[in-house]
Amino acid sequence: MKTYDDLATDGGSNIIGQVVNQREKLRFRLDKIKNKIALLSGKGGVGKSSLTANVAACLAMQGHKVGILDADLNGPSIAKLLGVSNDVKLQISADGVQPGEGSLGIKIMSMDMLLPSADAPVMWTEGKDATAVWVSTMECTALRELLTDTIWGELDYLLIDMPPGSDRMDNIRDLVPELAGVVEITIPSNASQHIVTKSITKNSSLGVPIIGLVENMATYVCPHCNEEGELFEGEDTEQLAKNKGITFLGRVPFDTRISRRTETGSLFYSEFKDSPTGKAIAGVVGKILNFIETDSR
Repeated sequence: MKTYDDLATDGGSNIIGQVVNQREKLRFRLDKIKNKIALLSGKGGVGKSSLTANVAACLAMQGHKVGILDADLNGPSIAKLLGVSNDVKLQISADGVQPGEGSLGIKIMSMDMLLPSADAPVMWTEGKDATAVWVSTMECTALRELLTDTIWGELDYLLIDMPPGSDRMDNIRDLVPELAGVVEITIPSNASQHIVTKSITKNSSLGVPIIGLVENMATYVCPHCNEEGELFEGEDTEQLAKNKGITFLGRVPFDTRISRRTETGSLFYSEFKDSPTGKAIAGVVGKILNFIETDSR
């Protein structure tokens, strides 16, 4: 059996040309998007996707053109949160794939939209012996194709909803080197705070701009009386941000209505922006915009 070292040429595959063409296509897509922001957490279960969806809603209601890439390939939820059904047929042309359109005209692309049914899992191989390296390579390739093949058009903001774990930032950093920054998300529990510090440390060492830290589920808000109560017990997240030398973006209370679409089919923020949670989300968005405006001067 011959290896690549035994071949004098690429065997007619034109692999170099294919790679160059794909990079140029990715660059063409991304150059039409003004700001790319990754939202991530060190661990799952902190409400990152719900927060991402409602940050997008807040931006859209301010008149910005917004898109979301669901980079959580194995646990996608953005399409469901924005009301894009798995039954929606994607429009495919020679130029690429039209993204789904959710509440407030937010453009989205998610692995969920490519699966045959809502309960179908992502299967990277039919065999049982897939290595972690192989799966990681497949995930990186899929992420590149989602970014490259989607016809995003001109956007003011593309929010990238990252999967749990700081290790996934390596792929995004390679694909989107001009990333405007990262929003780190934690909840006020010792375990979550401990892990998010590792994420902050790693991203800082990689030279990735850190927009700031959000404390999600800071308190519980009663949807009837707006009274707040404690949910978790942990260290002072604002002090944690100070210790790491990054901006504290704010505390967002947990509202039971935030993780589901409202009766009118809209996102939580668009219907309850004057609630304590809605105001907190607007405050976070304000600080994100301030970071980007300041950084671009």
